[in-house]
Amino acid sequence: MNTELTFRYAKREDVGLILKFIKDLAEYEKMLDEVIANEDTLLEWLFDKQKSEVIFACINGKEIGFALFFHNFSTFLGRAGLYLEDLYVLPEYRGKGYGKAILKKLAMIAKERQCGRLEWWCLDWNQSSIDFYLSLGAQSMSDWTVYRISGDTLDELAK
Repeated sequence: MNTELTFRYAKREDVGLILKFIKDLAEYEKMLDEVIANEDTLLEWLFDKQKSEVIFACINGKEIGFALFFHNFSTFLGRAGLYLEDLYVLPEYRGKGYGKAILKKLAMIAKERQCGRLEWWCLDWNQSSIDFYLSLGAQSMSDWTVYRISGDTLDELAK
């Protein structure tokens, strides 16, 4: 059986599958209770407003993983970068190089688009992912702390 890995960009009709992958990732990260996204919001933001993109990794036409990413911008580099929001591979396909292949595909997209970098966040407790990223040559941005304003606090600040 041919098990060649292929990639494809998500289409509107994939919104249910995208949401499933998001929820699977959230469950793995012990954050499922924080997922409020639904198919309607994903359709609006991914496809109508085109604020993010999704690629699927496929084996024999079956989606076995996904990456959701968007452009950010570096003022120091003077060019866009790619920010990887989510990467997920189904458990039964892990340890076979598919995660690395997804990151390689994202690096190719970044280079094709003349982006200056590819970056993402990783949970501090996820040592297996940290080790994997370091093995690829990724560097931890230990000098930086992520800050977030959301929900009621965002509403208050916007007043």
